[in-house]
Amino acid sequence: MSYTGPGFEPPHTRRSRLRRPLTVAVAALVPGALLGWVVYEAVGGSGGAGGAAVSSSAVRTPAEATSRAASSPAAPSPSAPSPSDDRKVPGPEASATSPASGPLSGKVVVIDPGHNPGNFQHTSEINRTVDIGTGRKECDTTGTSTNDGYIEARFTLDVSRRLRELLQAQGATVELTQDEDRAFGPCIDERARIGNAAKADAVVSVHADGSGAGNRGFHVILPAAVSQGAADTRDIVAPSRELGERIAGSFVRVTGSAPSNYVGNGTGLVTRGDLGGLNLSTVPKVFIECGNMRDTKDAALLTSGAWRQKAAQGISEGIVSFLRG
Repeated sequence: MSYTGPGFEPPHTRRSRLRRPLTVAVAALVPGALLGWVVYEAVGGSGGAGGAAVSSSAVRTPAEATSRAASSPAAPSPSAPSPSDDRKVPGPEASATSPASGPLSGKVVVIDPGHNPGNFQHTSEINRTVDIGTGRKECDTTGTSTNDGYIEARFTLDVSRRLRELLQAQGATVELTQDEDRAFGPCIDERARIGNAAKADAVVSVHADGSGAGNRGFHVILPAAVSQGAADTRDIVAPSRELGERIAGSFVRVTGSAPSNYVGNGTGLVTRGDLGGLNLSTVPKVFIECGNMRDTKDAALLTSGAWRQKAAQGISEGIVSFLRG
Protein backbone atom coordinates (compact mmCIF):
# COMPACT_ATOMS: atom_id res chain seq x y z
CA MET A 1 0.00 0.00 0.00
CA SER A 2 1.44 3.40 -1.00
CA TYR A 3 0.50 6.81 0.28
CA THR A 4 1.18 10.38 -0.79
CA GLY A 5 3.72 12.75 0.64
CA PRO A 6 3.06 15.71 2.96
CA GLY A 7 2.55 18.11 0.02
CA PHE A 8 -0.34 16.17 -1.40
CA GLU A 9 -3.50 18.20 -1.86
CA PRO A 10 -6.64 16.16 -2.56
CA PRO A 11 -8.97 17.32 -5.33
CA HIS A 12 -11.54 19.95 -4.33
CA THR A 13 -14.32 17.72 -5.49
CA ARG A 14 -13.52 15.21 -2.68
CA ARG A 15 -12.96 17.74 0.12
CA SER A 16 -16.62 18.21 0.85
CA ARG A 17 -17.07 14.47 1.21
CA LEU A 18 -14.27 14.24 3.82
CA ARG A 19 -15.10 17.34 5.87
CA ARG A 20 -17.63 15.70 8.20
CA PRO A 21 -15.53 12.60 9.09
CA LEU A 22 -12.45 14.75 9.68
CA THR A 23 -14.36 17.10 11.91
CA VAL A 24 -15.67 14.22 13.98
CA ALA A 25 -12.19 12.69 14.25
CA VAL A 26 -10.62 15.95 15.43
CA ALA A 27 -13.41 16.47 17.93
CA ALA A 28 -12.78 13.02 19.33
CA LEU A 29 -9.01 13.57 19.63
CA VAL A 30 -9.18 16.85 21.53
CA PRO A 31 -10.52 15.46 24.83
CA GLY A 32 -7.94 12.67 24.70
CA ALA A 33 -5.12 15.15 24.20
CA LEU A 34 -6.37 17.30 27.05
CA LEU A 35 -6.61 14.26 29.30
CA GLY A 36 -3.04 13.28 28.42
CA TRP A 37 -1.81 16.80 29.25
CA VAL A 38 -3.61 16.71 32.61
CA VAL A 39 -1.98 13.36 33.49
CA TYR A 40 1.42 14.61 32.36
CA GLU A 41 1.09 17.68 34.59
CA ALA A 42 -0.14 15.59 37.52
CA VAL A 43 2.99 13.41 37.54
CA GLY A 44 5.30 16.43 37.32
CA GLY A 45 5.96 16.60 33.59
CA SER A 46 6.61 20.37 33.61
CA GLY A 47 8.67 20.61 36.73
CA GLY A 48 11.57 18.97 38.57
CA ALA A 49 14.92 18.43 36.89
CA GLY A 50 13.61 19.04 33.41
CA GLY A 51 12.40 15.47 32.76
CA ALA A 52 9.06 13.77 33.16
CA ALA A 53 8.58 12.08 36.53
CA VAL A 54 7.40 8.49 36.07
CA SER A 55 5.48 6.65 38.75
CA SER A 56 7.48 3.64 39.95
CA SER A 57 4.27 1.65 40.18
CA ALA A 58 3.51 2.24 36.50
CA VAL A 59 6.78 0.87 35.06
CA ARG A 60 8.50 -2.41 35.93
CA THR A 61 12.02 -3.40 35.04
CA PRO A 62 12.51 -6.78 33.31
CA ALA A 63 13.83 -8.20 36.58
CA GLU A 64 10.73 -6.99 38.44
CA ALA A 65 8.49 -8.45 35.77
CA THR A 66 10.29 -11.79 36.03
CA SER A 67 10.00 -11.73 39.82
CA ARG A 68 6.30 -10.96 39.58
CA ALA A 69 5.75 -13.77 37.08
CA ALA A 70 7.66 -16.22 39.30
CA SER A 71 5.41 -15.34 42.24
CA SER A 72 2.26 -16.02 40.24
CA PRO A 73 0.38 -19.15 41.34
CA ALA A 74 0.52 -20.41 37.77
CA ALA A 75 4.32 -20.22 37.60
CA PRO A 76 6.43 -23.25 38.63
CA SER A 77 8.43 -22.90 41.83
CA PRO A 78 12.06 -22.01 40.96
CA SER A 79 13.30 -23.78 44.09
CA ALA A 80 11.76 -27.15 43.27
CA PRO A 81 14.59 -29.39 42.00
CA SER A 82 14.21 -32.31 39.63
CA PRO A 83 14.27 -35.56 41.65
CA SER A 84 17.61 -36.68 40.20
CA ASP A 85 19.32 -33.33 39.58
CA ASP A 86 21.77 -31.53 41.81
CA ARG A 87 20.52 -28.38 43.46
CA LYS A 88 21.67 -25.44 41.38
CA VAL A 89 24.15 -22.95 42.82
CA PRO A 90 22.29 -19.81 43.99
CA GLY A 91 23.12 -16.58 42.22
CA PRO A 92 24.63 -13.49 43.85
CA GLU A 93 21.22 -12.17 44.88
CA ALA A 94 20.31 -15.43 46.64
CA SER A 95 23.71 -15.59 48.37
CA ALA A 96 23.32 -12.04 49.66
CA THR A 97 19.83 -12.61 51.06
CA SER A 98 19.63 -11.97 54.79
CA PRO A 99 18.47 -14.85 56.99
CA ALA A 100 14.74 -14.92 57.63
CA SER A 101 13.43 -14.32 61.11
CA GLY A 102 12.66 -17.56 62.88
CA PRO A 103 13.51 -19.82 65.79
CA LEU A 104 17.20 -19.93 64.82
CA SER A 105 17.67 -16.16 64.53
CA GLY A 106 21.09 -15.28 65.94
CA LYS A 107 22.41 -18.82 65.52
CA VAL A 108 25.36 -19.57 63.23
CA VAL A 109 25.67 -22.91 61.45
CA VAL A 110 28.63 -23.94 59.30
CA ILE A 111 28.06 -26.71 56.78
CA ASP A 112 31.14 -28.50 55.50
CA PRO A 113 30.53 -30.24 52.13
CA GLY A 114 33.11 -33.03 52.09
CA HIS A 115 35.85 -32.92 49.42
CA ASN A 116 35.52 -30.76 46.27
CA PRO A 117 34.79 -31.70 42.64
CA GLY A 118 38.01 -29.91 41.67
CA ASN A 119 40.19 -32.12 43.86
CA PHE A 120 40.61 -34.58 40.99
CA GLN A 121 42.55 -31.93 39.04
CA HIS A 122 44.69 -30.90 42.02
CA THR A 123 46.05 -34.12 43.46
CA SER A 124 49.49 -32.71 44.24
CA GLU A 125 47.96 -29.89 46.28
CA ILE A 126 45.57 -32.08 48.25
CA ASN A 127 48.19 -34.76 48.88
CA ARG A 128 50.41 -32.47 50.94
CA THR A 129 50.08 -33.15 54.65
CA VAL A 130 48.84 -30.86 57.41
CA ASP A 131 49.05 -31.03 61.20
CA ILE A 132 45.91 -32.39 62.90
CA GLY A 133 47.29 -32.39 66.44
CA THR A 134 47.68 -36.14 66.76
CA GLY A 135 49.87 -36.36 63.67
CA ARG A 136 49.78 -35.36 60.02
CA LYS A 137 47.25 -36.24 57.31
CA GLU A 138 46.61 -35.33 53.69
CA CYS A 139 45.20 -31.86 53.11
CA ASP A 140 42.10 -33.42 51.50
CA THR A 141 41.06 -36.36 49.32
CA THR A 142 38.97 -36.82 46.21
CA GLY A 143 36.33 -38.82 48.06
CA THR A 144 34.51 -41.87 46.74
CA SER A 145 31.82 -42.45 44.10
CA THR A 146 29.06 -44.84 43.12
CA ASN A 147 29.86 -47.66 40.72
CA ASP A 148 28.17 -45.56 38.02
CA GLY A 149 30.46 -42.59 38.64
CA TYR A 150 28.37 -40.22 40.77
CA ILE A 151 31.09 -38.64 42.89
CA GLU A 152 30.85 -37.97 46.59
CA ALA A 153 31.83 -34.31 46.14
CA ARG A 154 28.71 -33.73 44.01
CA PHE A 155 26.54 -35.47 46.56
CA THR A 156 27.91 -33.46 49.48
CA LEU A 157 27.46 -30.13 47.71
CA ASP A 158 23.88 -30.92 46.73
CA VAL A 159 22.83 -32.00 50.22
CA SER A 160 24.68 -29.04 51.77
CA ARG A 161 22.93 -26.52 49.53
CA ARG A 162 19.55 -28.01 50.34
CA LEU A 163 20.46 -27.97 54.03
CA ARG A 164 21.46 -24.31 53.81
CA GLU A 165 18.05 -23.38 52.40
CA LEU A 166 16.23 -25.23 55.16
CA LEU A 167 18.28 -23.65 57.95
CA GLN A 168 18.08 -20.14 56.50
CA ALA A 169 14.31 -20.52 56.39
CA GLN A 170 14.51 -21.10 60.16
CA GLY A 171 16.43 -17.83 60.59
CA ALA A 172 19.96 -19.22 60.97
CA THR A 173 23.05 -17.60 59.51
CA VAL A 174 24.61 -20.35 57.39
CA GLU A 175 28.11 -20.56 55.94
CA LEU A 176 29.54 -23.27 53.70
CA THR A 177 33.24 -24.11 53.90
CA GLN A 178 33.20 -24.40 50.12
CA ASP A 179 30.52 -23.94 47.50
CA GLU A 180 32.46 -24.98 44.40
CA ASP A 181 33.88 -21.47 44.57
CA ARG A 182 37.51 -22.55 44.85
CA ALA A 183 39.71 -24.79 42.72
CA PHE A 184 40.20 -27.47 45.40
CA GLY A 185 39.90 -28.11 49.13
CA PRO A 186 39.90 -26.44 51.55
CA CYS A 187 42.35 -28.53 53.55
CA ILE A 188 40.98 -30.31 56.59
CA ASP A 189 42.70 -27.93 59.02
CA GLU A 190 41.23 -24.91 57.21
CA ARG A 191 37.78 -26.47 57.30
CA ALA A 192 38.06 -26.59 61.08
CA ARG A 193 39.31 -23.01 61.24
CA ILE A 194 36.32 -21.76 59.21
CA GLY A 195 33.90 -23.10 61.81
CA ASN A 196 36.03 -21.78 64.66
CA ALA A 197 36.33 -18.30 63.13
CA ALA A 198 32.57 -18.13 62.59
CA LYS A 199 32.04 -19.00 66.28
CA ALA A 200 29.51 -21.49 64.96
CA ASP A 201 26.86 -22.88 67.26
CA ALA A 202 27.03 -26.11 65.26
CA VAL A 203 29.13 -27.51 62.40
CA VAL A 204 28.18 -30.51 60.29
CA SER A 205 30.48 -32.10 57.73
CA VAL A 206 28.48 -33.91 55.03
CA HIS A 207 29.88 -37.11 53.49
CA ALA A 208 29.01 -40.46 51.95
CA ASP A 209 31.03 -43.61 52.64
CA GLY A 210 32.94 -45.88 50.25
CA SER A 211 32.76 -49.20 52.09
CA GLY A 212 32.22 -52.66 50.56
CA ALA A 213 29.05 -53.90 48.89
CA GLY A 214 26.48 -55.12 51.40
CA ASN A 215 27.53 -52.52 53.96
CA ARG A 216 24.56 -50.21 54.29
CA GLY A 217 23.18 -47.35 56.32
CA PHE A 218 24.32 -44.01 57.73
CA HIS A 219 26.50 -43.15 60.68
CA VAL A 220 27.42 -39.96 62.53
CA ILE A 221 31.05 -39.49 63.56
CA LEU A 222 31.69 -37.79 66.91
CA PRO A 223 34.98 -36.25 68.12
CA ALA A 224 37.00 -38.24 70.62
CA ALA A 225 38.52 -36.50 73.63
CA VAL A 226 41.85 -35.36 72.21
CA SER A 227 44.43 -33.09 73.82
CA GLN A 228 47.61 -33.17 71.82
CA GLY A 229 49.51 -30.55 69.89
CA ALA A 230 47.10 -28.08 68.30
CA ALA A 231 44.13 -30.35 69.04
CA ASP A 232 41.99 -30.01 72.16
CA THR A 233 38.45 -31.29 71.84
CA ARG A 234 37.70 -31.75 75.54
CA ASP A 235 35.24 -28.84 75.69
CA ILE A 236 33.29 -29.91 72.62
CA VAL A 237 32.97 -33.66 73.19
CA ALA A 238 29.71 -33.47 75.16
CA PRO A 239 27.85 -30.92 73.00
CA SER A 240 29.07 -32.65 69.85
CA ARG A 241 27.65 -35.95 71.07
CA GLU A 242 24.30 -34.30 71.75
CA LEU A 243 24.35 -32.77 68.26
CA GLY A 244 25.20 -36.14 66.73
CA GLU A 245 22.51 -38.01 68.63
CA ARG A 246 19.83 -35.54 67.60
CA ILE A 247 20.90 -35.69 63.94
CA ALA A 248 20.96 -39.50 64.00
CA GLY A 249 17.47 -39.65 65.49
CA SER A 250 15.92 -37.25 63.00
CA PHE A 251 17.78 -38.82 60.06
CA VAL A 252 16.22 -42.21 60.77
CA ARG A 253 12.77 -40.68 61.13
CA VAL A 254 12.85 -38.50 58.01
CA THR A 255 14.76 -40.68 55.54
CA GLY A 256 13.72 -44.13 56.75
CA SER A 257 17.36 -45.22 56.48
CA ALA A 258 18.73 -47.55 59.13
CA PRO A 259 21.91 -46.95 61.12
CA SER A 260 25.04 -48.51 59.67
CA ASN A 261 25.24 -52.31 59.74
CA TYR A 262 29.05 -52.30 59.64
CA VAL A 263 30.17 -49.68 62.20
CA GLY A 264 28.66 -48.27 65.39
CA ASN A 265 27.04 -51.49 66.65
CA GLY A 266 23.65 -50.42 65.32
CA THR A 267 23.65 -47.07 67.11
CA GLY A 268 24.56 -44.96 64.06
CA LEU A 269 27.23 -43.26 66.20
CA VAL A 270 31.00 -43.65 65.87
CA THR A 271 33.73 -41.86 67.86
CA ARG A 272 37.06 -41.08 66.16
CA GLY A 273 40.21 -39.19 67.08
CA ASP A 274 41.96 -39.32 63.70
CA LEU A 275 39.98 -36.72 61.73
CA GLY A 276 41.56 -33.29 61.50
CA GLY A 277 38.23 -31.58 60.90
CA LEU A 278 37.09 -32.78 64.33
CA ASN A 279 40.39 -32.68 66.21
CA LEU A 280 41.01 -29.02 65.41
CA SER A 281 37.47 -27.82 66.03
CA THR A 282 36.74 -25.61 69.02
CA VAL A 283 32.96 -25.59 68.42
CA PRO A 284 30.45 -28.47 68.42
CA LYS A 285 31.00 -30.49 65.26
CA VAL A 286 30.12 -33.87 63.75
CA PHE A 287 30.49 -35.71 60.47
CA ILE A 288 27.65 -37.63 58.85
CA GLU A 289 28.19 -40.44 56.37
CA CYS A 290 24.75 -40.48 54.75
CA GLY A 291 25.12 -43.91 53.19
CA ASN A 292 27.51 -46.21 51.36
CA MET A 293 28.07 -45.23 47.73
CA ARG A 294 29.54 -48.66 46.90
CA ASP A 295 26.40 -50.55 47.82
CA THR A 296 23.86 -50.59 45.00
CA LYS A 297 20.84 -50.20 47.28
CA ASP A 298 22.33 -47.26 49.15
CA ALA A 299 23.57 -45.79 45.86
CA ALA A 300 20.01 -45.79 44.52
CA LEU A 301 19.07 -43.53 47.42
CA LEU A 302 22.10 -41.27 47.26
CA THR A 303 21.57 -40.59 43.54
CA SER A 304 17.91 -39.63 44.05
CA GLY A 305 17.18 -35.93 44.33
CA ALA A 306 14.04 -36.67 46.34
CA TRP A 307 16.01 -38.73 48.85
CA ARG A 308 18.75 -36.11 49.10
CA GLN A 309 16.07 -33.61 50.05
CA LYS A 310 14.99 -35.99 52.83
CA ALA A 311 18.61 -36.32 53.94
CA ALA A 312 18.94 -32.54 54.16
CA GLN A 313 15.65 -32.36 56.06
CA GLY A 314 16.76 -35.03 58.52
CA ILE A 315 20.05 -33.27 59.22
CA SER A 316 18.30 -29.91 59.48
CA GLU A 317 15.77 -31.14 62.02
CA GLY A 318 18.56 -32.58 64.14
CA ILE A 319 20.44 -29.26 64.09
CA VAL A 320 17.30 -27.29 64.91
CA SER A 321 16.53 -29.61 67.81
CA PHE A 322 20.07 -29.22 69.14
CA LEU A 323 20.13 -25.45 68.85
CA ARG A 324 16.73 -24.98 70.41
CA GLY A 325 17.62 -27.27 73.31
